[in-house]
Amino acid sequence: MRENGTGRGQGDTVTDSGAAAEPVGLDDLDRAAEVFTGLRPRLFGIAYRMLSSATEAEDLVQEAWLRWQNTDRGVIRDPAAFLAATTTRLAINALQSARVRRETYIGPWLPEPVDTSADPYLGAERGEALQFAALLLMEKLTPNERAAYILREAFDYGYREIADILRSTEPAVRQLVSRARKHMAGERHTPVAAAEQRELLATFIKAARTGDMAALEKLFAPDVTGLSDGNGRVRIARIPLVGAERNAKFLAAMAWFWDGVTVDWIQTNGQTSALITRDGTLAGMITITATADGIDRLLWQFNPDKITARSVPAGHPLPARSADVHAPRR
Repeated sequence: MRENGTGRGQGDTVTDSGAAAEPVGLDDLDRAAEVFTGLRPRLFGIAYRMLSSATEAEDLVQEAWLRWQNTDRGVIRDPAAFLAATTTRLAINALQSARVRRETYIGPWLPEPVDTSADPYLGAERGEALQFAALLLMEKLTPNERAAYILREAFDYGYREIADILRSTEPAVRQLVSRARKHMAGERHTPVAAAEQRELLATFIKAARTGDMAALEKLFAPDVTGLSDGNGRVRIARIPLVGAERNAKFLAAMAWFWDGVTVDWIQTNGQTSALITRDGTLAGMITITATADGIDRLLWQFNPDKITARSVPAGHPLPARSADVHAPRR
């Protein structure tokens, strides 16, 4: 049972004032900054899982910091509870606005990758709701379902705590988590282990470089889907490509794309991705999701606005901010 075992303390609850522990009297701004810095990885982890955007998550965490600065910290008994609640509520509002903006997004929309080489769980107790497959599925949840699922599955909050954060009731939160779990389990097949995912990605790129159609088709699940994210910033196709044969034929015909390309392996969202660099400039990133049936998603990220310093380890170049970047087209 996890009901009383959360990321904060046994049996604690979260109220609007964060009343769950002894008063700490945070009157000093330096002390406030120290507390916030210690909690920042968790706050970013909550915000990123809610929004699937490192850039938007950073902005949201900054807003939480401003609110922390401007609140009467002397009455806050539990800073961690207060800041988690603040971040979650801000994220729910931000997600509602983000979904409206995404209605006009050009072509497939993919989550913004985030570097997890230093922190595989991204501030959480577990890596739940972090991999690309999970983030894509969570787009179909309501904001409150998504928040409840993330807080429970990734951060190990109790139902009572989540109810306080969402200003709801414990039975209602249990229903939110139950619905979210059913949706996630109903549409998501068991992914392969991390080592196998990396091996499949490396084998895929080797076959794509040589245009080996037969080898490519053997790697794919029957319903494999290729998704390319560019939002009109780069010249790529704007529709998904579905099916093993169609993807294999397309990639075999596009073998020229790999001429002059170097590949670097990095860890994003708890799994292996490949950075695609041409002539010293980062052109894009690709990763895959896979099950026992083979590769079921090819995720091509070519939107330069989505490959940021948060996406790659320090020292790697960032994409050119130009519409002249060439990527595979269908």
